[in-house]
Amino acid sequence: MNRNAIINKHTVPAGTRRARLSDYCVGLFPELPSRKGTKKAIGRGAILLNGKTGKTGDWVEPGMQIELCELDQAPRFILPLQLSVVYEDEHVALVNKPGGIPVSGNTGRTLEHALLHNIEPSSLPDAYQQPRAAHRLDAPTCGLVLIAKTRSARVHLGDQFEVKQIEKTYQAIVIGQTMAEGRIEEAIDNKDAITEFQLLKSVRSLHTEWISLLSLRPKTGRTHQLRRHLSNAGFPILGDREYGNPGEIMRGKGLFLCATALTFEHPSTKQTMSFSIDPPSKFHIHLEREQRRWERYYLRRQA
Repeated sequence: MNRNAIINKHTVPAGTRRARLSDYCVGLFPELPSRKGTKKAIGRGAILLNGKTGKTGDWVEPGMQIELCELDQAPRFILPLQLSVVYEDEHVALVNKPGGIPVSGNTGRTLEHALLHNIEPSSLPDAYQQPRAAHRLDAPTCGLVLIAKTRSARVHLGDQFEVKQIEKTYQAIVIGQTMAEGRIEEAIDNKDAITEFQLLKSVRSLHTEWISLLSLRPKTGRTHQLRRHLSNAGFPILGDREYGNPGEIMRGKGLFLCATALTFEHPSTKQTMSFSIDPPSKFHIHLEREQRRWERYYLRRQA
């Protein structure tokens, strides 16, 4: 491992509670989504705290600089999973991740293992052997994931995420009927977390009275932020096995949460790039089916 190659960095924000390095770094970088992976990276000396090799028990405090060193390795294998590639050039790619597959991790079936089956490796001098996801997306969540094909692109994108320059928009179907728009400010894991939402459509439901299609804009990037915020607000996302109602899980349908839009600055051209996709067809199909069922029930009662 090349310890001189810094691929991601983070400055601990003011007001952050004191925490051990092994706890604070879990989920901090997309390359290290799990606690096990974080501890292994610390053990390999891949995480620096204020420029020095971090130890598991080091205390993290506001103002400290955390850096992740090069972890690039040749892919163990290439997963032959077909992905929809929304955009690609020598520096970055944008893919539509299916729901039910993690972005990265120790298992073989991950998005990163499928990348080289779908995108071309960069020919630039600092190209990754294994292209890297530039941000997290929960395994059950589908939608747009930004991929760095070079080290310099990864650093530039990481800087944008650090200052919240990259804008992400999601769509979700939730249980209940929300107000027309709103803002949820509720700390997650003792860190500030903000989610803005806008109501796109509400329909009646025989099972839950109402279901609503929302547009969501997370202003922070905490673990499971959208799912936790909406559940705590009384509007759990349909199909959420972890934060929803077990009675509202539909077999084979998965989570009704999709990353539908992404805006970022291109790491080479510095041009603002904006992309959007439609959510899966199951969103539209479920809304229409619930509305039809309600209308048939209502008409029978009026007969």
